[in-house]
Amino acid sequence: MLIAQQVLVLFILIGVGFLCGKKGIINDVASKKMTDIVLYVVTPCVMISAFQREFTFELIGKMAVAVVCAALIIAGSIVIAKLVFHDKNIGRQKVLEFSVIFSNCGFMSLPLQKAILGDDGWFYGSIFVAVFNIFIWTYGLVAMSGDKKQLSFKKLVFNPGISGVVISALLFVFRIDLPEIISMPIDYLAELNTPIPMLIIGYYLSKADFKQAFTDIGGYIAMAVRLFLIPAVALFAMVLFRVDSTIIVAFIIASAAPTAATTTMFSAKFNRDVELSVSVVASTTLVSIISMPLLVALAQTITG
Repeated sequence: MLIAQQVLVLFILIGVGFLCGKKGIINDVASKKMTDIVLYVVTPCVMISAFQREFTFELIGKMAVAVVCAALIIAGSIVIAKLVFHDKNIGRQKVLEFSVIFSNCGFMSLPLQKAILGDDGWFYGSIFVAVFNIFIWTYGLVAMSGDKKQLSFKKLVFNPGISGVVISALLFVFRIDLPEIISMPIDYLAELNTPIPMLIIGYYLSKADFKQAFTDIGGYIAMAVRLFLIPAVALFAMVLFRVDSTIIVAFIIASAAPTAATTTMFSAKFNRDVELSVSVVASTTLVSIISMPLLVALAQTITG
């Protein structure tokens, strides 16, 4: 019930964004600017805030485990996507694969991880987001565009999600505690990671064609793989290898999240099936209000 309540809180915020989109309070320009604020200001602050904690070698070991687990979950998702989807239409194929590989682990998961697991959940969630950003700006970019020339070291290095983790990791490793006059504004900005992304998601849902979202068979398959199969496989594997329980629950929240909104952004940029991408993002976001609490509760039950 606690998990369902936290998810419901997020969906109330999404509902506000939905109404703002329908009433014209938020438009395409505003949503883009809000996205930029989250990506370039809020996300780095989230990372820095999450890593401002006491340095221990035990925590370093857990960080390494978390990085490996995150990488294997996303790599496993790539394999599953390749095995499941075989569509003659290359535009649909790319969108369906992308939609199940990349979850909304930043916008949807970080607020939930902090609400359920506290600062530890936020810490491990930030690590997952860092690994996610590496994959999405390397494999994801090339896979969606079909062009290896799109791969850019500069884009990867200056990606806000990556640069934020690099800065925060350096502060953590060298045991640099930021003075309160700096840490407090960073903490305040980090708190915006819950309301602003939810408003953005709500706006995108206000523009979605829900009839198409729930009539496309490919969308149903993507929904099942994204929301149920991948987190179930991830849970089984992490329990099998006796990963720390907090990491397991944090990463199930990340892997059970709906399809990343980046799917639509990349689809539009590289002339893929944009309508399908919006449908999958919309349908998985709506169904996740049921699927996420179930899977997270299962993970908590199994890990004790």
